[in-house]
Amino acid sequence: MNKVYPSAAAALQGIVKDGQLLAVGGFGLCGIPEALIDALRDSGAKDLTVISNNAGVDGFGLGKLLQTRQISKMISSYVGENKEFERQYLAGELKLDFTPQGTLAEKLRAGGAGIPAFFTKTGVGTIVADGKEIREFNGQKYVMELALNPEVSLVKAWKADKSGNLMFRRTARNFNPNVAQAGRITVVEVEEIVETGTFDPDTIHLPGIFVHRIVLNAHPEKRIEQRTVTKTAA
Repeated sequence: MNKVYPSAAAALQGIVKDGQLLAVGGFGLCGIPEALIDALRDSGAKDLTVISNNAGVDGFGLGKLLQTRQISKMISSYVGENKEFERQYLAGELKLDFTPQGTLAEKLRAGGAGIPAFFTKTGVGTIVADGKEIREFNGQKYVMELALNPEVSLVKAWKADKSGNLMFRRTARNFNPNVAQAGRITVVEVEEIVETGTFDPDTIHLPGIFVHRIVLNAHPEKRIEQRTVTKTAA
């Protein structure tokens, strides 16, 4: 089975559609699948529910899909870097399922592990628990959270072999492995593709069984949200 596709657009062809639940890896702008996000925008798919730790920034990352009004709902932990997100949400144009960061990671991990739900103390007694089952264990209250199973997951990794075995680089790993495992179809953007058998098995971070399609983006922009530069004396 050939998992390598010639372009991001080709990798999304036939699997994205209106009204889907998708998950996108990354933390801030670190480890986001830049080319796949652009291809998703260009696909024209709309009314999307997107699971991602955050919503990018204005004009970059998932912010591009907010500009084109392709996202109708976000399932996120942090949305403070995107003014268009704020505007749409406050205007009632965008729905938000605000989820604690650790809970979001576990909802994705549970989805990938085949666990339908779990209990956590996080959010008990807050709006996070509204409408959810509360159960007591050992005298303490826990809220039940449902796993997430996106129809399509878009992931960024550093390297892949042709079988889809992945290596992530440093902090760019972040949510990506959990997003990859949770997706029914997982598409991965990488900076390098090597022959199967090249990797030492002990260096593989995610096995290829979770990866369905691979696309090469050898030179991503890797933008930083906020850059602070110290001025030096003349």
